Amino acid sequence: MKEISGGVCAATGFRANAAYCGVKGKGPEKPDVALILSEQECAAAAVYTLNRVKAAPLYVTMEHLEDGSAWGVVVNSGCANACCPKGHENAQAMCAAAAQATGREAEDFVVASTGVIGQALNISAIEAGIPGIAAGLSGENSGLAAQAIMTTDRTQKEIAFSLELGGKEVKIGAIAKGSSMIHPNMGTMLCFITTDCAITPQMLEEALRDVTARTFNRVVVDGDSSSNDLCAALANGMAGNPLIEWKDEDYETFLSALEAVCTHMARAIAGDGTGSTKLITCQVRSARSEEGAERLAKSVVSSDLVKASMFSCDPHWGRVMIAMGCSKAPFRPEHVDIYFRSAAGEVLACIRGEAAPLDMDKAQKILDQKEVVIDVDLHEGDQQAVCWGCDLTADYIKINGSYRS
Repeated sequence: MKEISGGVCAATGFRANAAYCGVKGKGPEKPDVALILSEQECAAAAVYTLNRVKAAPLYVTMEHLEDGSAWGVVVNSGCANACCPKGHENAQAMCAAAAQATGREAEDFVVASTGVIGQALNISAIEAGIPGIAAGLSGENSGLAAQAIMTTDRTQKEIAFSLELGGKEVKIGAIAKGSSMIHPNMGTMLCFITTDCAITPQMLEEALRDVTARTFNRVVVDGDSSSNDLCAALANGMAGNPLIEWKDEDYETFLSALEAVCTHMARAIAGDGTGSTKLITCQVRSARSEEGAERLAKSVVSSDLVKASMFSCDPHWGRVMIAMGCSKAPFRPEHVDIYFRSAAGEVLACIRGEAAPLDMDKAQKILDQKEVVIDVDLHEGDQQAVCWGCDLTADYIKINGSYRS
């Protein structure tokens, strides 16, 4: 498997485009509506937020994917189309506009929205803009689509990989957005994955659910999860590989590629947390179970005190230990070692539950990097888990305090 360019257009048969349509009504700073379209019908699957409050586009997408197929995606930023008048009708209207402009049916589209909750969607602006977007669909426009779904994101997020299945080159790519209101069980994030792999809808759905549990559901920025979170995957089979319809060797290879895509995106979302200065990775190893390790790691990257310590480059291992204790996962504190690691080196801060001799200058240099790893060794078993988060800064409050304005 190797990384390639192209994002959601890397796989054979996929095109994309985006443009400013006026959903935000603030002028053409960036695109705010995007289309992704396949040349052939796709096996399709999606996972959704576990928040009880779900936006209308999610329900429409659920309806459209009941048969496990789709042809494309239509998505807007600037308005969540959640908890607002005519949400369901407007989500359906987005699909109808995409269908009319591309010669497909409304039911052929995954639909998604992101932005401010509780405001009415400017559907007329979207309907007016979609024909032009459809006319410009291209295999070179993944970047435009990635820009169109951004809200408070500072960077656009896209990735693609190439691999071999059954003697055929298969490509898989994705775009994503996410910056704040991020918490396990999905966050304010969208991710659209495209592949030319031949795979059944059932196998695609099982792979997606398996992978998102270990990637997107292990990201924390601020402890809030949203109404609009969606990760959808479309597979058009145009690579010509033998159809994956069982959990065989080809399935496992595809699963690894899908996990690589989602891991890249999960890290990108965590590292782009609103106002953040660094990506925080917590690895809990030598655990009794993967579930227990995940609960411990999530608790660490969710802790405001840990996040504040990381911002100030303070190797406060006691906050890590206390965060683990709040998780309710079983572990023995007296056996725990805690390391801080980055490109600048590694220090042991806690050994067997107590303070280790620590070079403070070295520790602060280690924490003053773009990515910091909190490595926790439980000395209890052979299982592990990794979760991702970011530091907590004053800019988080400034940005989210003025989000609607």
